[in-house]
Amino acid sequence: MVLVVALLGPFLFSDFFTHTLLTQVFWYGIAAASLIFLFGYGGMVSLAQVSLYGIAGFVVGNAVTTGAAKGQHFGLDPWLGVVLAIVITTLIGLVLGALASRSFGIYFLMLTLTFAVLTNYFFGQVTVFGGFSGVSGIQLHTPGVIGNPNIHPNRLYYVALGTSVAVYLLIRYVVRTPFGVALQGIRDDPVRMSSLGYNVTLHRTLAFAFGAFISSLAGILFVWWNDHVDPASMDLSAVIDLLVIAVIGGLSRLEGAWLGAFVFVILNNYLRSVPGLGHVGISPERFHTAIGIVFLVIVLVSPSGLMGIWERLRNRVAGAGGSIGSAPPGEGPREPDSQPAAG
Repeated sequence: MVLVVALLGPFLFSDFFTHTLLTQVFWYGIAAASLIFLFGYGGMVSLAQVSLYGIAGFVVGNAVTTGAAKGQHFGLDPWLGVVLAIVITTLIGLVLGALASRSFGIYFLMLTLTFAVLTNYFFGQVTVFGGFSGVSGIQLHTPGVIGNPNIHPNRLYYVALGTSVAVYLLIRYVVRTPFGVALQGIRDDPVRMSSLGYNVTLHRTLAFAFGAFISSLAGILFVWWNDHVDPASMDLSAVIDLLVIAVIGGLSRLEGAWLGAFVFVILNNYLRSVPGLGHVGISPERFHTAIGIVFLVIVLVSPSGLMGIWERLRNRVAGAGGSIGSAPPGEGPREPDSQPAAG
């Protein structure tokens, strides 16, 4: 049902809601899906996903644009820019995963946070890649199938929607492969899996590289949608925003990535200008206070996020029909033991 509504989005909703909000939901959801994959199936809380999609955005911007003051602006074919962004981001993810994969828990989180900070400072200080001013004019150099999103907004909308569906199906497939099953075993008990002959470090490294691949897709869509990328696109505020999106939606279910993104984007836009009241709303500086309150309420009501609330409602409906039970096997990742269970 949700997919049908999304397919009919340009015909059901206003241009602003469809092209500005929903397209943003799609690329935010892809980025959050990479975080949920690493946490839900690998037991790794990564704060580097925003930096990885920011790297992809900078690669695209420097590869395809021409004639600007800062940056490389190689003027390459747009599709070549896409390939370079995916390959470079995935390779960086592979290297970072190899460095961090021997760490667990708070140590892994702090390593990825350190990478996020270093990446932000690197692109801010190294002006040959754009510096603090970043790279603009990317929408003029998109692949022909997309065109300029200002002129053909529906094309980018459907590309973002199709990419979201493809990412969802790809992750669902990967976690059912022998690699994915072994990764979930490593999430639950890495010592036992190591004693059974599995290379724990290699599995975690490859999982992180796969998460970087997913993040690179979000970064490409982001710069096509935003027409600009700069270090502020991947600062600590953006890192926290993505973590909030994943937690609000639910770290235990992949679908929570897009649900959390939808709630975040809607609140981010409409809390600042209440519909029907013009410009009445909160200031941009107060938004994170408001989203923090929403975050706190959702976590207190359901530690598994909005998807946890949905599961409870579904089970109650099923219980009324005499079939109370948990979600069918394979519907989503089991949360690590350290994650509180839904009430």
